[in-house]
Amino acid sequence: MADAASRLRSVAEQVLGVPLPVRLRAWDGSQAGPPDAPALVIRNRRALRYLLFKPGELGLARAWVAGDLDIEGDLYSALAVMSGLIWERGEDGRTLGQALRDPEVRAAARELLKLAGPPLPPTPPREEVRRRRQLHTRRSDKQAISHHYDVGNDFYEIVLGPSMVYSCAYWEDDGTLETAQRDKLELVCRKLDLKPGQRLLDVGCGWGSMAIHAAREHGVSVVGVTLSQEQAAYARKRVADEGLTDRVEIRVQDYRDVRDGPYDAISSIGMAEHVGAEKYLKYASDLYALLKPGGRLLNHQIARRPQRDEAAYHVDHFIDAYVFPDGELAPIGTTVTQLERAGFEVRDVESLREHYALTLRRWVANLEADWARAVRLTSPGRARVWRLYMAASALAFERNRIGVNQVLAVKTPEPGASGLPLRTRTWTR
Repeated sequence: MADAASRLRSVAEQVLGVPLPVRLRAWDGSQAGPPDAPALVIRNRRALRYLLFKPGELGLARAWVAGDLDIEGDLYSALAVMSGLIWERGEDGRTLGQALRDPEVRAAARELLKLAGPPLPPTPPREEVRRRRQLHTRRSDKQAISHHYDVGNDFYEIVLGPSMVYSCAYWEDDGTLETAQRDKLELVCRKLDLKPGQRLLDVGCGWGSMAIHAAREHGVSVVGVTLSQEQAAYARKRVADEGLTDRVEIRVQDYRDVRDGPYDAISSIGMAEHVGAEKYLKYASDLYALLKPGGRLLNHQIARRPQRDEAAYHVDHFIDAYVFPDGELAPIGTTVTQLERAGFEVRDVESLREHYALTLRRWVANLEADWARAVRLTSPGRARVWRLYMAASALAFERNRIGVNQVLAVKTPEPGASGLPLRTRTWTR
């Protein structure tokens, strides 16, 4: 009888319909495939049961998080060759679930059953989020934010570095991550044209970096809101350490409950992905109402490519179950349209796609450099989630599968004076 790796390779190629571009190494020590190719390691038969009971991306994710599936060698190289089979098959490519409807593929699945051992559905890893019935209520949003951001401030310090900014940096040269994040914060402040004495609302303020930078460097008063208790506690300590308690207030508050406008400017950096398509117009309208006439909004948001059938869009299973519960991405055109429907005049859109790929690679390097401590602070499964998520996302940005954009919008008064100069990109000086 053939060894486990050879049998698995044969089955995988039947299911996928194409040659497998990676080397397989199985739990019995057997290997199959090109010797110079990246290796996909199946450490435990349980990985097969995950795939049999949840064919497709979720089964793969569960096996990865549980440690039953691993990659040997360079993670980016392995993901690059596998992405065409798993994540980038296109709207017309068949999923593993669809493949299993084919009689020949079902016969291959029976072969998997023999290899997998006892036909019992394995328990999902404890890091997986249970599905929620109602999306984007105040309660469900708070739970989703807690899952993502309350992993532990010490863990985020490892990944993000001293800047503690969890969004795309702005790379003008091959400098440090901290310099690039400072430059991003300064870019936002310049686009908003912040001046001493103004009021800024920072929606989804994270660990307080934007609020602190705006208050310290531009003399504004800032209200930062977050749904994460851990973020708020961390941000308040940073504000106190900077001596800015008279100018920066950090609240645990839903943006929908902010009632103390008007503000001169609003920054929303990496927050709108949590809003959801059905709630987005309300989000935009709420921010519009909180601005004074002539006030500016800087909306920094990840975008996806549009689909021919937008109704067929679904959230990535791995990200929804393990990273961003209930998160949704929209094409940049949809975002601009919703902001305009809310009353904003959109004045500038800047893509930072390549910048995010560079940022993610630095975060992955930070995590890998302090891996043992990251595992101690969270769990092996959680650390594996973040390593895979960030590396795969870096490739997605590099390959133009997703993007990130800064949209500058103005609450232009009725007479039509936007308050912007004729040549708007003066902030790049």
